[in-house]
Amino acid sequence: MKIYNTLTKQIETFTPHKEGVVNLYTCGPTVYHFAHIGNLRCYIFEDILEKALTYVGYKVNRVMNITDVGHMTSDADEGEDKMLKGAKREHKTVYEIADFYTEAFFADTHKLNIKKPPVIEKASSHIDMYIKMIEKLLEDGFAYKEGGNVYFDISKAKDYYALSGMNTEDLMVGAREDVEEDAHKKNPYDFGLWFTVSKFENQAMQWDSPWGRGYPGWHIECSGIALTYLGEYLDIHCGGIDNIFPHHTNEIAQSEAFIGHPWCKYWMHSEHLNDQTGKMSKSNGEFLTLSVLEKKGFSPLVYRLFCLNSHYRKTLVFSYEAMEQTKNTYEKLLSKIDAVKKEAQGEVEEGILQKFQTAFKENLENDLNTASALTTLYDVLKAETTAATKIKLIEEFDTVLSLDLLKDKTTEITAELETYIKEQINLRTLAKQEKDFTKADAIREALLEKGIEIKDTREGTIFSLR
Repeated sequence: MKIYNTLTKQIETFTPHKEGVVNLYTCGPTVYHFAHIGNLRCYIFEDILEKALTYVGYKVNRVMNITDVGHMTSDADEGEDKMLKGAKREHKTVYEIADFYTEAFFADTHKLNIKKPPVIEKASSHIDMYIKMIEKLLEDGFAYKEGGNVYFDISKAKDYYALSGMNTEDLMVGAREDVEEDAHKKNPYDFGLWFTVSKFENQAMQWDSPWGRGYPGWHIECSGIALTYLGEYLDIHCGGIDNIFPHHTNEIAQSEAFIGHPWCKYWMHSEHLNDQTGKMSKSNGEFLTLSVLEKKGFSPLVYRLFCLNSHYRKTLVFSYEAMEQTKNTYEKLLSKIDAVKKEAQGEVEEGILQKFQTAFKENLENDLNTASALTTLYDVLKAETTAATKIKLIEEFDTVLSLDLLKDKTTEITAELETYIKEQINLRTLAKQEKDFTKADAIREALLEKGIEIKDTREGTIFSLR
């Protein structure tokens, strides 16, 4: 398999640390607001990567974090804590904000057929690991204490700018004048490992540490979680391109200083989704969520197809016109597949099966060329072969594409089904009130398995059929 490695700035043949096994870490959401569709493009890319690696024969160990503490509105350790900002906006506690938007995030990813990583860890659940790392970084001279905080000294890091390709002069030119400089830092580009809580009023998430009661910096969480669950050798680390600097750059610096050897060999990043005015974000123009697209008549899987039609390393420009075109394409695709399903099945033709399996695999192994993989799917539909052969290939390809190409649609909600759903929602509400979140999650998952999706809104819990 060949992938573009951000670290070396070239396409390389992928070779994992352990043959046949891929340790994959993907940065998760900061759960202070709904994910916008630009965020979700990155999670679609990571989902395709995991499924493609599995398809070509690897065992994938994937871990993802949930950032529920420590991320400032400025990546320069300045501004306001994003979780506290969300809590103030909605007059809730940071824990309530974290729970609500974590659930909302996974509701969106489920709609997009994004596989839930087997290991998902909250940043707030691994404070002991961060303290252990920071203590060693201080002991080995990579970090320093100042003003009640602990900072990583980037001058001690080897090849600090290797991932980003930038240098200090680049940063000076691009420095933001509206961000107040932290006077405690020896170097303005040093980054925080631990902050005391005097920085913010009403900071609910705080813990005792050797340096005072406070909370971890944003960057230390991913290193700590990845090292805890995947060990000292990470094969692939993913994220959006805006994570390259400073987040992933700082992860490399602190992780390699802590373990004493190279940490992650391959770094993969997805490009931005832009609207026609520029980069899409929570503060730029209309806040485009998956729910907004649904209200405008677009299935989440239409958006997934929209993303798959482009390469993950190319900037993708969103427009409703493009979504309409993709919607028509998706409907025609499903119609063609329905026609195949109605044909006499016949025998599976092994030679043709292998031909298209090879083509599909080669497209995935070519730096996740999903657009070409979709072309292979269309070639299958046009091929002169049996319906059984086509159906087998479509089913196989959809384990990666995840577009519900063969799924039969449910047409109605009976009175009996509606009563059952409402009973389950009431049981889930009671479980959440009793802080039994394991039971609440189990009820949600059981409903999802029956094709019933529930969503918590400010007006209450609503449901729909997928």
